[in-house]
Amino acid sequence: MSALTGLKGVVTGGASGIGLATARMLSAQGADVAVLDLDPSAVPRPLLGVTADVTDDTSVRAAVTAAARDLGGIDILVNNAGVGAIGTIEDTPDDAWQRILDVNVLGIVRTTRAALPHLRRSSHAAVVNTCSIGATAGLPQRAAYCASKGAVLSLTLAMAADHVREGVRVNCVNPGTADTPWVGRLLAAADDPDAERTALNARQPLGRLVTPDEVAAAIVYLASPAAASVTGTSLAVDGGMQGLRVRPVAGT
Repeated sequence: MSALTGLKGVVTGGASGIGLATARMLSAQGADVAVLDLDPSAVPRPLLGVTADVTDDTSVRAAVTAAARDLGGIDILVNNAGVGAIGTIEDTPDDAWQRILDVNVLGIVRTTRAALPHLRRSSHAAVVNTCSIGATAGLPQRAAYCASKGAVLSLTLAMAADHVREGVRVNCVNPGTADTPWVGRLLAAADDPDAERTALNARQPLGRLVTPDEVAAAIVYLASPAAASVTGTSLAVDGGMQGLRVRPVAGT
């Protein structure tokens, strides 16, 4: 029997990147998993794809209801859906701010709010939010993104406090720059993609980007019975980017 056998999980933004890696890993460890995404057609079996727009409360409630019905409940919620934004406060327009906060922060609110009645009925209820190194480190040209992830970190703590007596654990993971399709698109749009990738690799003390599977492993741990006493915690998966101050390599 695998560690998550019999548990039911929901992952938002799970059609690619960290979300898909997480959904696959949850499934591999025995959980039944529904993926909520704008385009669930890309979700592979045995994962259950459900259409959802985390900026639309009606859509979210319908998707969560469908997932709970088809899975037979919800024990694990992974709030992974998110968007990025490039720019300082000067060159990021108001509509971009509203969009990123709507997806990255209110998306978590809407999905968790819809899932809470199901989570409260679980004997093993866990919520894991995908946060970011941007919540704890100042990243250039990422003002709106960092602000949204700072809010996710604080929201995680508040949710953990609000629901701990109900048996619902809430934690988050803080990935460093991960080798996801979104980062791939950013690199492709750069003037010199190879130089930009080299710079991103060098920014993390391990000297490489974080992989989606590495982040997924942290999420699955926090969602699992092995973390039954862990709540209100942020787990960095960032190659040492936040906590380490290493000497630069000679000649760089």
